[in-house]
Amino acid sequence: MQYNLEKNLIQIQEDIAPYKPNIIAITKYFDENAIIEAYNAGLRNFGESRVLDAIEKFSKLPVEILENSTFHFIGHLQSNKAKKVVNHFDYIHSVDSLKLAEIISEEAQKIGKIQNILLQVNNANEVQKFGFSKDELFDNFEKIEKLPNINLSGLMNMAPLNASESELNRLFGEVFQIKNTLEKEFSFHLKELSMGMSQDYKIAVKHGATMLRIGRKLFN
Repeated sequence: MQYNLEKNLIQIQEDIAPYKPNIIAITKYFDENAIIEAYNAGLRNFGESRVLDAIEKFSKLPVEILENSTFHFIGHLQSNKAKKVVNHFDYIHSVDSLKLAEIISEEAQKIGKIQNILLQVNNANEVQKFGFSKDELFDNFEKIEKLPNINLSGLMNMAPLNASESELNRLFGEVFQIKNTLEKEFSFHLKELSMGMSQDYKIAVKHGATMLRIGRKLFN
């Protein structure tokens, strides 16, 4: 299957100029050929949310792509899948509890890896979504930050699909403020803000997003 990938990527880059966040190509609904085509278009960050499907896909990729790409796990991570994710992914965006962070830390220690993680913030308080509330985040931050073999890279947010523009501005702006407050309170630098998908990346980038998770808009 051929995608209008180069054209779509140029459009996205124009939409977000002058900002230059990392664009993570979300390939969870596509096969390894989509990753190859995206790589050939210049992308180096790829996001998956289904562990076993992703591992099978990775096994079919050329060595060059495996060695020169960064792989992001973006879906809800069940504790029993943590070992596989730690073994195959550079970043885990969806850490939503202290317990999960502890399990990731243990698995990373076993293989001598420093695992990059982001903490998922559910500031829209959606019952169907996972993530820390603001209070939970502040209560658990220091414990997570001190875990061995963990690099606490930043925060992740998923806005409601039906959110209005004003609501998106409020939610993304609040996550940015939470990041700033955490940095001040704990004297700790959070490099990454993973916010924004195909429907709302133009707004997310204005609120400090450093990682955009884009699938449909790239591969339509």
